[in-house]
Amino acid sequence: MTHDGASENEDDLAVPEVEREPDPSDSLRTFGAVVQALREHAGLSREEFARLVQFSKHTVESVELGRRMPDESFVERAEEASGNTGALRRAAKYLTRGEAGLAAWFRRWAKLEKVAVSLSTYECRLVPGLLQSERYARTVFDNNIPLLSDEKLEAQVAARLERQKTLYERTHVPFSFIVEEHVFRRRLGGAEVMRDVIDHTLKLSALRNVKLQIVPVDADCHGCLDGPVQLLETPEHRRLAYSEGQRNGRLIADAKEVSLLYQRYDTLRSQALNPTLSRGLLEQLRGEL
Repeated sequence: MTHDGASENEDDLAVPEVEREPDPSDSLRTFGAVVQALREHAGLSREEFARLVQFSKHTVESVELGRRMPDESFVERAEEASGNTGALRRAAKYLTRGEAGLAAWFRRWAKLEKVAVSLSTYECRLVPGLLQSERYARTVFDNNIPLLSDEKLEAQVAARLERQKTLYERTHVPFSFIVEEHVFRRRLGGAEVMRDVIDHTLKLSALRNVKLQIVPVDADCHGCLDGPVQLLETPEHRRLAYSEGQRNGRLIADAKEVSLLYQRYDTLRSQALNPTLSRGLLEQLRGEL
């Protein structure tokens, strides 16, 4: 645990491993880089800076390397020691811890998912993560290149299943999913895995706060040809979007761009099968396996 009032003798002690972040997030690394840049701009060594902020030099080093979550007292003292620019106070508001099993670029969106007042997802590659069965999720991660270690694979599956709890726990929040028919026709993992994920999807889409629509393969028009997208509304009624590709993801906050993505999603929703017909198609696909 971070502590203040470090003595000079403590400066010679390494930070215990339990005090370090097990999986540093991008926001921690970025915040640490800003701390280091401001410290160096002020002409201060780590030892000098440590005395000013009343933490050990190893704590300062751990924060600068993104290995440690700074507490409020560190942020305040570091702000004062680096010239009161306001940069650290503002940046600290966006700090998030790394979460095992979640890709670094997805963590901020995953955090927003937990508090969103609505969530909409269009997917054309895989069954959406929030609808995946355990066997299907395991198959997805087992196909990762490079191969994941057993430990990382289990962490990924666990994190995905943990995210799904929000569908059951937040029954007042509407969840909308639009998925391409070919996603359920692709026999990823074999017929048994696909039967399992279709059964799981049918179960989840029966929840009163979950709406699933399928885009049939014979649809002659399509509003989201640019690829998958996720949309949400925050408790403050701000609309945000998220787009993901190969080894990266982008949180979109620009109001004009988000508005366009909502228009595309709404258009595709009108082009997809309604929820009743979509469930009927899923049941038909299951029977064909």
